[in-house]
Amino acid sequence: MSDKRRILVADDDEHIRTVIAEILASFGHEVETAADGFEALAKLELDIDLVLTDANMPGMDGFEVTTRIRNDPRFADVPVIMVTGSTDRRDRIRSAEAGVNDFISKPIDYTELFLRSTTLLKMKSMHDSLKNHQLDLERKIERRTEALRTALDKVVEQQRHLHEANLETIHRLVNATEFKDRGTAAHIKRIGMIGAFVARKMKLAPNIVELILYACPMHDIGKIGMPEEFLIRPGPLTETEWVIMRQHTKMGAEILHGSAFPILQMGERIAMSHHEKWNGKGYPNGLAGEDIPIEGRICAVADVFDALTSERPYKKAFSNKDSFEMIRAERGQHFDPTIVDIFLDNAKEIVAIKESVG
Repeated sequence: MSDKRRILVADDDEHIRTVIAEILASFGHEVETAADGFEALAKLELDIDLVLTDANMPGMDGFEVTTRIRNDPRFADVPVIMVTGSTDRRDRIRSAEAGVNDFISKPIDYTELFLRSTTLLKMKSMHDSLKNHQLDLERKIERRTEALRTALDKVVEQQRHLHEANLETIHRLVNATEFKDRGTAAHIKRIGMIGAFVARKMKLAPNIVELILYACPMHDIGKIGMPEEFLIRPGPLTETEWVIMRQHTKMGAEILHGSAFPILQMGERIAMSHHEKWNGKGYPNGLAGEDIPIEGRICAVADVFDALTSERPYKKAFSNKDSFEMIRAERGQHFDPTIVDIFLDNAKEIVAIKESVG
């Protein structure tokens, strides 16, 4: 192509990012690269004409990147190509809803990339002509200096640090429960890993899977407010004590309530709903079926399985086999049948996750 354009390639895999960038450069384009969604959104300021984004990136996946592009009036007409190895119809629908213009499958085909990028760049060129009255592209290049790149790099680094700080704060908050309920440190980590595994098998969106990984460990944060003797007593609680203990769901939700962060918002829903039952006989609100948030239903199965297979002050650990049978027996009663089926179909992987975190 004779019309040199600036293309942004976002992919957390450095090798794939480099390969795509080299191919696009061979077409005569200038290429910017981003290692994650935060950097991709920041570099839109560099007058990007086309975005190629990987579907699955940690922190902010390609679906979220596209949604944010479409919601920003400055960049809403920038075309987006989703690079994905998935053939799942739901991913295609999710991409269309986010505003993706086209798809390229992995591994990247040279000719396909040329044709699809050329088509979208022509479309972008027409938009630019109508919108900007044939502004000189060279003027746009001159406006961007090395100082701007340096400033953007600082913004990206600050956003990354903020994201990491949020996760560390959440981790420390959850670990505070260990002071009351001894032995929960490994439990809360396993719950997150098992919950994320099940969510992935359910083909939930990658960003939802990552939220579940970090939000599930907050399920029992309300136990911070429970009397310590309830948590360490070797014998059963009285009915009156159980009434008090059940309040840890509401207390956990109150602790997490009012946050603007999606992880804490999901943590609030999980804290409130992880003791609800599919048949409506759980607590605190007696929700039933799909009225229970999906993350609460996933956490419920993961929590009960890990509790069954772990020793507690009031009981010995059950075997993995017996624990899976107990989960099976509660299919359609305590637990979502679909989640139970996925759990049992992947029993070996579930056990491996449990054993990897002592």
